[in-house]
Amino acid sequence: MKLTNYFKSFLDKEVNLNPGRITLLDERTETITNVLNESDKFKENFIDVIPQGSYAHKTIIKPVKDTDEFDADILLYLEEFTEWEAENYVQELYQFFRDNSTYRDKVSRKTRCVTINYANDFHIDIVPFIERHGDKYVTNRHDNTFELTNPEKYTEWLDERNRITKHHFVKVIRLIKYIRDYKRTFSVKSIILNTLLGEQVNDAALLEDENCYSDIPTALYTVMKKLKSYVESNYYMPTIADPGETEENFGDRWDQAGWAIFRSKMIYYSDKITDAYEETELDKSVSKWQDIFGDCFKKPETKAQDQNAANRGLVSFNNTEQQIADLGFPLRINPVYRVRLNGRVDKKDGHRNYDLNTQGNKVGKGRWITFSIKNVNVPQPYTIYWKTLNRGEYAMQTDCIRGQIVPGGDTHKEPTSFKGNHFVECYIVKEGVCVAKDRQSVIIL
Repeated sequence: MKLTNYFKSFLDKEVNLNPGRITLLDERTETITNVLNESDKFKENFIDVIPQGSYAHKTIIKPVKDTDEFDADILLYLEEFTEWEAENYVQELYQFFRDNSTYRDKVSRKTRCVTINYANDFHIDIVPFIERHGDKYVTNRHDNTFELTNPEKYTEWLDERNRITKHHFVKVIRLIKYIRDYKRTFSVKSIILNTLLGEQVNDAALLEDENCYSDIPTALYTVMKKLKSYVESNYYMPTIADPGETEENFGDRWDQAGWAIFRSKMIYYSDKITDAYEETELDKSVSKWQDIFGDCFKKPETKAQDQNAANRGLVSFNNTEQQIADLGFPLRINPVYRVRLNGRVDKKDGHRNYDLNTQGNKVGKGRWITFSIKNVNVPQPYTIYWKTLNRGEYAMQTDCIRGQIVPGGDTHKEPTSFKGNHFVECYIVKEGVCVAKDRQSVIIL
């Protein structure tokens, strides 16, 4: 059985990094950004600080064991120092933090980054990142080399997988990472895991079954069945190409022994997930899901309990969100049709412009974002509608949830006013029916 509510509760309570930790991580990142941007050493060459890895992809999970911690990667985007060699970037960044009394006892260095260790359960890796002759590089202090990379392209690629799956893919990643950290029966670097899972997601699956990504357990079931087929056909470790198009083989970070264990466990857990998903008796299905995720996978609290918890300390606000059907347009998504939103953060003094989905859809307050319709293949004529939904404590306190659906053109502009997780949606309405839509998350820091 799907047990969709069980999955939502399990993610909220056991898997997802809790909001307090996310807020603390964002605050620490903002502080580091300001320290670097205002420093004598880096301010002339400072361009930006960019979320990378699980921080950008929103796939960080709560530490499963008491001894676990979570980490976040950020790129320190710099104009090249003409007098520095590759080995100087990490060393100079390390020395900068060593000379700062706040960070002196927290800082360490690795091959490509400087690490800030905080007293609680996380650390931040700061990776020097430069652009030379149109290509982007990180620096290796041990080999004194510039290494080609394109993490923004990778983040864009993963965001596209998330949109194809109706924004369920990142939750699938979190669930598999939870199995990895909870069971400890296999080991794989997160970037390799994300890539292998992401390679199983495509639009073609929707043409076979338009509901194959309709909810979290169905997306998990679909992706893991495809991953099982993939690993079964690859007894030897395959080339795992970087979707960031750097020509790097992520498989170089692994070995055949690790692949063999991973391969057998993905087959094993895919079969377990299929059995639990296809089980028709509630108690048996719950038991089978618990065999995968543990006893914390259980019946969610009642609506009354959830409502009481949600109401504690919250201000009153008007829920003004509309659905496209409220305007008289039935939602009948045609898998043949496609539309994609692209939010571009406008340039501001001291800040560059950038595509939102290359930085994990994160943006600071006080900016403007121009959303554009891209890659729409619905035949004309059609009408475009837009919705902006503000979510979170700040929006509720000011009673500015919004969420009204309005007609518009190919572009739509919005300010970043309230901290929190928000989204913008576009709808393509043809002959009185909504046949395609897309959503872009907007995480305002």
